[in-house]
Amino acid sequence: MKESALRELLCTQAASLFNRGLTHGSTGNISARTEDGGLLVSPTGSSFGSLDPGRLSRFDENGNFLSGDKPTKEMPLHSAFYETRSQAGAVVHLHSHHSVALSLMPDADEDCFLPPLTPYGIMKLGKVKLLPFFVPGDPAMGDAVRGLAGKRSAVMLAHHGPVVSGKDVEAACTAIEELEDTARLAILMRGFEARQLSEEQIRAVVTKYDIQWDD
Repeated sequence: MKESALRELLCTQAASLFNRGLTHGSTGNISARTEDGGLLVSPTGSSFGSLDPGRLSRFDENGNFLSGDKPTKEMPLHSAFYETRSQAGAVVHLHSHHSVALSLMPDADEDCFLPPLTPYGIMKLGKVKLLPFFVPGDPAMGDAVRGLAGKRSAVMLAHHGPVVSGKDVEAACTAIEELEDTARLAILMRGFEARQLSEEQIRAVVTKYDIQWDD
């Protein structure tokens, strides 16, 4: 995709997430690979509701800042996904309410954050790793993602928000929406004995859609 079109797409997708309440204020950040191997990244302090295509932060293939506004302070997260997942073409990070709420629960599963309630969370995300709390902008967040050695396409930052990589901008945005929706279902079902997918059902989904599930 030509860079001009990619710039427009990033801003359009971000605005859609913002307008539907999946992030708010100046929270969240998004990035995508350019045709030449560089990156386009949302600037620090910017709102998903009003990103300017011409002011996106631009990096070259070696990670050198070239132009645009100052990039998000969460660059270590984005860089870590691109470095460890060769198939990553985009990364999106939100402060979505239900996923954050689920991360605060005392019984939150660190290895498999999202309960297997529907097949779609598995298909879009695989297992989601729950990472501990980090001060926003701490480079240690990137180190934690690198420590997963590319085995997870999505992580949940406790008390903070989800981060998802995808093959392209649309895939990453669709996947993070699925993460938030599954977290919402999990919150709605708390206090009930919800029937989760069985191991056999999970295995059937994993096999049919060739999902990386076992670490």
